[in-house]
Amino acid sequence: MNLSLISLEICVVALGMALLLADLWLPPGRKRLLGYAAAAGLGLLLVANLGGFGVFGSTGTAFGGMFVQDGLAIFFKRFFLLAAILVLLMAIEFSDRISAGIAEYYSLIVFALAGMLFAASANDFALLFVSLELITVTFYVLTSFQRARLVSLEAGVKYLVIGALSTAFTVFGIALVYGISGRLNFGELAGVAGQFGDNKIFLFGLLLVLTGLGFKIVAFPFQIWAPDVYQGAPTPTAAFLAIGSKAAGFVLLLRVLFTAVPDITAQWTNLLIVFSAVTILYGNLCAIPQRNVKRLLGYSSVAHAGYLLLGVAAMSTAGQDRSAGGSAMLFYLSGYLFTVLAAFTVITLVMRHLESEDISGLAGLNQRSPLLAATMTLAMVSLAGIPPLAGFFGKFLLLKALIEQGAANPGCYCLAFTAVAGIVISLYYYFGVIRAIYWSPGPAAAPPIAVSRPIRISIYVCIAGMFYLGLFPGVMVTVTTEAVKALNR
Repeated sequence: MNLSLISLEICVVALGMALLLADLWLPPGRKRLLGYAAAAGLGLLLVANLGGFGVFGSTGTAFGGMFVQDGLAIFFKRFFLLAAILVLLMAIEFSDRISAGIAEYYSLIVFALAGMLFAASANDFALLFVSLELITVTFYVLTSFQRARLVSLEAGVKYLVIGALSTAFTVFGIALVYGISGRLNFGELAGVAGQFGDNKIFLFGLLLVLTGLGFKIVAFPFQIWAPDVYQGAPTPTAAFLAIGSKAAGFVLLLRVLFTAVPDITAQWTNLLIVFSAVTILYGNLCAIPQRNVKRLLGYSSVAHAGYLLLGVAAMSTAGQDRSAGGSAMLFYLSGYLFTVLAAFTVITLVMRHLESEDISGLAGLNQRSPLLAATMTLAMVSLAGIPPLAGFFGKFLLLKALIEQGAANPGCYCLAFTAVAGIVISLYYYFGVIRAIYWSPGPAAAPPIAVSRPIRISIYVCIAGMFYLGLFPGVMVTVTTEAVKALNR
């Protein structure tokens, strides 16, 4: 047992506990500042991880192979740390809308992060379940944290019911897989999974596990909770759901499909193609009539889950060399992180004192805050996949990886065409937001929107990330290609 490999997770959990203890002694007026302490602590951990100090950059396994620290895990851990830092800064600005318990809110974000870090290293169905539950249970509370708002409580109840349902699917699926194979460890399961390719109970168990993960990545037909929860949850919670929970679901999906049962995954390519195509079309078509910005981003999140599944379909077709599809997925997630957090940051600042989050609330934003208007515009342009921002190059890499597999499976060509159609459809509702910002008349004598220095820095980081990944993708492509090599072994 190599306990040193989980030092990052231990530090994050300790930070969450420290926030709760500090809440006991700080006066009410200063508890808001705990968010800066949490963001600073995570920033130090991120720097230590990037620099490879101590054991933060080491690789290996722990707990009898349940926990694996490889290139893929390290990539996602850095990803989750950066996302949590930006969400905490967003939460500080949102704190005036939380009547009580702001320190608990910060600590729950940190505990959710701990679950995501464990998910990145899950190499066993037992750890997969534990990490998913740590993420899900914290989000039960985070979603309904604004107890005075009926819509927030409603969102929390919906997420609780659907989350419990997804947990039931996952547990029952794991039980069936273990009952047939006698294996929980992904590496051990890969050695025997091939002989159960015709066992219907084993395959049904795997489908149930994938169903549970489908709820996390917001893929059709398991997306029913996302629009309502995004709309009702506090904005920082919705942002962390959109990027953190989704990325955790995808890293677990990659581990299960390409580490635990790669032989069976190769037989499910057509199924993955259908899921991806329907998810793209459903998310984009349902987003068209939406007027609530967060609800629109909820349906947009469904569509982006479909785009990410392009990479999964390409990987399942590619055989042993999964580098192109996997690298494209990780690159796309990286660009999506900066893009979606930029959008939610603007929503936090502009709509925190409005009764509704209708698109009309963005009207005249260019006059109230040119910086926030430009940030929201760039986020919408990147989500739509227009150059020179990160969203364009991410979609390009996914389509390229998919089309390269068209000779092996013509269905890849059909999926690529569907993805392009989805991109064209999305232009309508993304540019509807931009139209409201610049061409819809705003309220008379609306005061300018103040932007604090930490949030300004956060916005600059998101803008820089969108432009850097779009204009200079080479470095990130190299990083993601190295990270995904862990799945080729």
